[in-house]
Amino acid sequence: MERSCLAIVLAAGESTRMKSSMSKVLHPVAGRPMIAHVVAALSCAAISDVALVVGRDADAVSSAAAIGGVSIASFLQKERLGTGHAVLAAREAISKGFDDILVIFGDTPLITPEPLKAARDGLAAGNDVVVIGFEAADPSGYGRLIVEDGALVAIREHKDATEEERRITYCNGGLMAINGSKAIDLLDRIGNDNVKGEYYLTDLVEIVRAIGGRAIAVEAPEEELTGCNTRAELAYIERLWQERRRHELMLSGVSMIAPETVFLAWDTELQQDVLIEPNVVFGPGVRVESGAIIHAFSHLEGATVRAGATVGPYARLRPGADLGEKSKVGNFCEVKKAEIGAGAKVNHLTYIGDAFVGAGTNIGAGTITCNYDGVNKHETRIGENAFVGSNSSLVAPVKIGDGALVASGSVITEDVPADAVAFGRARQEIKPGRARVLRERYEALKAAKKAAKAAG
Repeated sequence: MERSCLAIVLAAGESTRMKSSMSKVLHPVAGRPMIAHVVAALSCAAISDVALVVGRDADAVSSAAAIGGVSIASFLQKERLGTGHAVLAAREAISKGFDDILVIFGDTPLITPEPLKAARDGLAAGNDVVVIGFEAADPSGYGRLIVEDGALVAIREHKDATEEERRITYCNGGLMAINGSKAIDLLDRIGNDNVKGEYYLTDLVEIVRAIGGRAIAVEAPEEELTGCNTRAELAYIERLWQERRRHELMLSGVSMIAPETVFLAWDTELQQDVLIEPNVVFGPGVRVESGAIIHAFSHLEGATVRAGATVGPYARLRPGADLGEKSKVGNFCEVKKAEIGAGAKVNHLTYIGDAFVGAGTNIGAGTITCNYDGVNKHETRIGENAFVGSNSSLVAPVKIGDGALVASGSVITEDVPADAVAFGRARQEIKPGRARVLRERYEALKAAKKAAKAAG
């Protein structure tokens, strides 16, 4: 029979050291709030009930934590009296009788489902408390996990540890699983007889042993338990997340020439045989299909790049851009809310917005769709196998038919039928000698101004 589990996510911190106008857990990692990363890991671990302990920006934190498939109840922690006190803010949820209670921090966005499952397995094996720990490269400042004969005896804070205990590198990660049937009783036993007068969740280890119960520790990779208190730590977490995700994608068949220069969003989808050149940034909502190439210095957000298409270098795809198979959006081009048909080319120095470009069509350099009239956005539709000459302005709403040709330098304000040629420019005139006359006139005016200034 499957065990039920309640995850209590502690997200009430003031984030004082972040020096921020918003709650710490709302700060993004890979374009997603930290709290959402944590809840997503819980969901992947098949934990669907979450008690969110909130404080600052309570409504915004609750909203950011809301992801599909997870039931969230929020509880306000009015006072900050330690981690044990924070967990009991969710007393109502704990009292519902879950088999397992899992306590996790809202500022640990690198956590994966595996340690969470291991902690629950520890409860299923008959233990009352399971602490998630890690082997620290530098244990200074961390609480040490004192393990004897496989049992967790105590969590010793660095300042209270003996010299021998300080040599221990197995450290407390702060995350904990508790036997649900005993959780309320155990939590109520936590006292505050300490210098700060706070209730520490770590006291549960010695409490449970004192009443004949058993505690153990399970290990997680150190980076997964990395918390965030400052902007510098936020940047470090971002780096760790990016490194991990790049590695996963390359193992799945994606090529990155200089992976350390590629930045991904939490939901970036890159299929097998995609090639990413250096200095590419993916914002949220990007999907790139097999065989596509993203050239250097390109920025993509909310875009779909279909099989065999090429982007860049120096291209920008904004939300709603949809590039067809083997299409091309080249250097210094911007595409927004526009569909580029299969095999179509938008090669350079071009803006295509609120538009449809048919299969096989060629858009010349410097062409723009004039989609905004100052009040509303309008659509430009270009048919298949059309040709739009360089430096043309297509004033929406306007349609250009299949096989039509627009002459270079045209301003198109009316629909162009299929297979027609459109000229939207003034007739060229040449006035022999006029340039010399204008130069002489300008020089005379300049000399007059200089003389007047000297006289005066």
